[in-house]
Amino acid sequence: MSTTRTRAATDTLTRDALTVLQPGFRGTTAPDWVLRRLDEGLAAVAVFGRNVESPDRLAALTAQLRAVRDDVLVAVDEEGGDVTRLEVRTGSSYPGNLALGAVDDPALTRAVARDLGRRLAACGIHLNWAPCADVNSDPGNPVIGVRSFGDDPALVARHTAAYVDGLQSAGVAACTKHFPGHGDTAVDSHHDMPRVGVDLATLRERELVPFRAAVAAGTRAVMSAHILLPALDPVRPATLSPAALHGLLRAPEAEGGLGFDGLIVTDGIEMRAISAAYGIERGSVLALAAGADALCVGGGLSDEETVLRLRDALVRAVRDGDLPEERLADAAARVRALAEWVRGAGGAGAGASGASIPGAGAEEGAAPAPGLIAARRALRRTAREPFTPLTEPVHVAAFTPVANVAVGDETPWGVAAELTRLLPGTTTTVYGAERATAEGTEQLVAALLTGAGRRRVVAVVRDAHRHPWMAGALTTLVAARPDTVVIEMGVPQAPPCGALHLATHGAARVCARAAAEALTGAAAEG
Repeated sequence: MSTTRTRAATDTLTRDALTVLQPGFRGTTAPDWVLRRLDEGLAAVAVFGRNVESPDRLAALTAQLRAVRDDVLVAVDEEGGDVTRLEVRTGSSYPGNLALGAVDDPALTRAVARDLGRRLAACGIHLNWAPCADVNSDPGNPVIGVRSFGDDPALVARHTAAYVDGLQSAGVAACTKHFPGHGDTAVDSHHDMPRVGVDLATLRERELVPFRAAVAAGTRAVMSAHILLPALDPVRPATLSPAALHGLLRAPEAEGGLGFDGLIVTDGIEMRAISAAYGIERGSVLALAAGADALCVGGGLSDEETVLRLRDALVRAVRDGDLPEERLADAAARVRALAEWVRGAGGAGAGASGASIPGAGAEEGAAPAPGLIAARRALRRTAREPFTPLTEPVHVAAFTPVANVAVGDETPWGVAAELTRLLPGTTTTVYGAERATAEGTEQLVAALLTGAGRRRVVAVVRDAHRHPWMAGALTTLVAARPDTVVIEMGVPQAPPCGALHLATHGAARVCARAAAEALTGAAAEG
């Protein structure tokens, strides 16, 4: 082979290897290395909360990227609800999936997803790693929870389909996750390898139902999960398993598969479920060989060196015979095909003109936005006696667990800010597991009541059923002050001790607003 042909083959391999990467980076403007790699074949980048200062600055960032490569795919993990990158510093204007599932109005879910899609498109983002199609069958799940539409496969399926339709009607590609289903796990794959011990019949009757609906709705992408299902593949997690990706997701329905022909994206390749067992280079090669088309990386490792390591690992694997060249070429072609879909949907270049970014909250005097409507409708109140709206300042006791990696610890949550807005003079104290352990439940509650004085206590919790210290503190608090209001902003379980209990089905800012309005009787004014 001539030197020219060898160089051309090498260039093609290198470009294809860069094309299948979806890396993140640091800063609110694109680093020079990202711009250089775009010119060399990098076809997608991911933005995270660290890249977002404001919607207009984000639109300027995506315009900067498109000035180098006009068909670049800009991806984001914007689920709404607890997981937001667009509003990482304020909390989301959209309730999450569990709230939408509680309302169970697919038309409203579609409207919320379309409204969110319009905001993303206006910022120049056209690939969203959402929605979660996981059936949250394990109430103790540490990573899914309110990110799921619920625990009923049929409900999750109809809302997954509605979400996909709404998002893509705004020109933003949906990436339905986490295939084949992360809902029946007791381990967070950010930290370790979850194992799902169900048989294939259960998998088909439960986990796969929403993914089948997403494929039927035309989802442009599907994200794989780093979970081990021994009934499907006893050795490799779904992201690295040909049985999961090629044999189940890609295979025609007549052969027992889902018949999906779009882009398969991995969950973060640096997550410990993959990196600890395989390393990111080998994990990336195995994922592509198994049938994945794009590698998500950058939630943690967001530097040029990581991109070059993965690029070179893929090229080397082709040369060594560990990754068929046609498999890499096929994966790269699927990435480019999604970019072409974005062009056809009117997405390329959106957000680059400096046009104003549409808001998601209800403006003064305007009709409520879909997110606020959904958050209000998702509220569930349980009380033994008729409720009298709060009119005096209260004391908010926020019982705060450690946030999982998907949610992050940057995004504020709770109702203190909203109640302070409606009831000026409201005070708040934050309690965590360390303090509860150090002081003991009774001492903690005694200090809480001293701080509250004569004010009514509003206790705010998040997945109280998963945190014994939190549940114990609630029981002690309600026994001492039966008029305590309990607001559950996670997955709701039985209300404690008969107290007035308000379930928001998520901790988004819009959910906090809806709860505060309901407690003060202000909702009718919005």
